[in-house]
Amino acid sequence: MKSATANSEARKRPVNLTLNEDLVFEVRGLTNNLSCVVESLLVDYVELKRQQRISNAKALDQTISMWNEFNGKFGSFADEYSSL
Repeated sequence: MKSATANSEARKRPVNLTLNEDLVFEVRGLTNNLSCVVESLLVDYVELKRQQRISNAKALDQTISMWNEFNGKFGSFADEYSSL
């Protein structure tokens, strides 16, 4: 699920992470490049969150359109109580 916006040529920088010691020990047995694994997981996470935001925005737009259509047909339920 690699994003097209993840630039593999971007400069690397050191960061501090606090990880479960037992988990790190187990992962070290599976890979010798923990940084690459974490970076790959972060790319996937960012893309998932981006897609969720897009999906939520579409759902919100659909809800707004539906409400505006309803309001156009039937008016607002608050109209009878408004003195404006």
